[in-house]
Amino acid sequence: MLIQVGYEIAFESPQPAPMLTMLYLHPSREMTTKQPDRLVVTPRVPIFEYYDLFGNRCGRLVAPAGRIVFRNQALVEDCGLPDLQAPQAMQAQVQDLPSDVLLYLLASRYCEVDSELKDLAWSLFGTTPPGWPRVQAICDFVHNHIRFDYSQARANRTALEAYREQVGVCRDYMHLAVTFCRNCNIPARYCTGYLGDIGVPPNAAPMDFSAWFEVYLGGQWYAFDARNNIPRIGRVLMARGRDAADVALTTTFGTNELKSFRVWADDVTGT
Repeated sequence: MLIQVGYEIAFESPQPAPMLTMLYLHPSREMTTKQPDRLVVTPRVPIFEYYDLFGNRCGRLVAPAGRIVFRNQALVEDCGLPDLQAPQAMQAQVQDLPSDVLLYLLASRYCEVDSELKDLAWSLFGTTPPGWPRVQAICDFVHNHIRFDYSQARANRTALEAYREQVGVCRDYMHLAVTFCRNCNIPARYCTGYLGDIGVPPNAAPMDFSAWFEVYLGGQWYAFDARNNIPRIGRVLMARGRDAADVALTTTFGTNELKSFRVWADDVTGT
């Protein structure tokens, strides 16, 4: 399967402002990218690329005063299969986990592991079989507990607040699920990228970037999605981190206003 992904995003700034971007495909996608992504900025300004602590490809620039537009498009090969399912995947004891995985058991900006969610996690999921069934039970709970509503989106909502308010967008579902997993000693990390309506009925709402999360079971990472709560086809990763704070697609050190936003991820196999 071939998936064409891309975006066009415009901001306006009253004065020049430094910016960081994570508007590239994740390096793990390089071998499956048939037409590489290339970030184009209008007006043309120098972009300096680097890799962050999580291995994400990033860029830094100084946005001029006025309007700036970011464009990118890539052609990605995908297996065309739904998310890998491994119901027998086991949960490792903490002392047996690789050292580089331990970070994903700890509290982070939006995932308050050391909060009332800790006792709640064990009361809700402590009797479920450890490993894959426990993660699925967490996804089932979060999927049913939170009501999706774009009008209720808030950039600073934490996992605990999402649990209390019972409303949010995809990042809120993932933050709560990640926090429950970590509280059950299951390493979990936050992901962002493209997820088009491939293999599911089309959604009339304008497309946005999507969030999901990965858990470490049976010696490898698996994708889960507490919002959709079904295996999906065609996830195209852009960035991973502890939570949304680590994978902000743009960060501006100054003032700007979003003027336009368009994202696409289309199956173009055979076209």
